[in-house]
Amino acid sequence: MAHHGDNAMTGYEDVGDRLSAEFAGVHGPETVARCVAAARYGAEEVTGGAAPDLVERIARKHLQVLAVVAAEKRRQGSGASLDNAP
Repeated sequence: MAHHGDNAMTGYEDVGDRLSAEFAGVHGPETVARCVAAARYGAEEVTGGAAPDLVERIARKHLQVLAVVAAEKRRQGSGASLDNAP
């Protein structure tokens, strides 16, 4: 069964390369590829198209948020959870 990540980088290799370089040491290439694929899928679903510049902006925001969450988890300690339970 195919999902929205299948072949999602086709035509978006430059976007993935730029974001991989930008987030090197923060996120691995697999994470970047998943964010680009998700951004492409989301853009297509919402706007009916997925221009590479739009996909890049969306994926960059996702990667920035993931970096903030990871930093917060590290700050709170390795046993911290991200759930909202008191």
